[in-house]
Amino acid sequence: MALAVTSSALSKLPPAPREVAQKCLPGGIPTAVSLRSRVSATKGVSSVCEPLPPDRPLWFPGSSPPEWLDGSLPGDFGFDPLGLGSDPELLRWFAQAELIHSRWAMLAVAGILIPECLERLGFIENFSWYDAGAKEYFADHTTLFVVQMVLMGWVEGRRWADLVNPGSVDIEPKFPNRKNPKPDVGYPGGLWFDPMMWGRGSPEPVMVLRTKEIKNGRLAMLAFVGFWFQAIYTGEGPIENLMAHIADPGHCNIFSAFTSH
Repeated sequence: MALAVTSSALSKLPPAPREVAQKCLPGGIPTAVSLRSRVSATKGVSSVCEPLPPDRPLWFPGSSPPEWLDGSLPGDFGFDPLGLGSDPELLRWFAQAELIHSRWAMLAVAGILIPECLERLGFIENFSWYDAGAKEYFADHTTLFVVQMVLMGWVEGRRWADLVNPGSVDIEPKFPNRKNPKPDVGYPGGLWFDPMMWGRGSPEPVMVLRTKEIKNGRLAMLAFVGFWFQAIYTGEGPIENLMAHIADPGHCNIFSAFTSH
């Protein structure tokens, strides 16, 4: 009788707070020392933050991934030979830095390839992404620089605030009969950033999409570095270099570019 009364009384108490696991935070992101605050057990945590089985794909078959890379991060193939992610705070920062640089690189690569294609089709003239900063625009360079710094500073400040306090800069419109997405650092989602609702499914397809984003972002970062070296050594864009290589692969390649200087 006493046990039944005690059990009934305990069931009416609010859920006790719990510590966020050291391995993950919203969005599959490892926790930081600065965010070791206690959160309510009812607060939403991303469902994609789940360690993968031991037989998951690794960067080198048969290798053993470090313990801090359990597969809960998108694009995690257990590669960290220098142990840079052993500190949870640094790993969390690295994951966000890679994500934002991947997105910038994908935009940059598209911004280089598309105008060059339009130039070859005759829609624009004298395009050179490498010299784009030297061209004259509707305003002088100082004005454009200041405006860009102000706008990007505001955006980056908001992103930093969300990194420190997930969900604090939520701009999703609130509707009484509509379930809002859980705070997910780096993946705002919602009506503005996920209108097709691709990121609101079950954990498996969401993790697949995020892994594809990271893999394409890594490829874009490497591609941008390649575009930069091509512009320095040849003075031409990537598509022009590709066409020259296809026309004469024996002479127009990376080796001839280095030996000709």
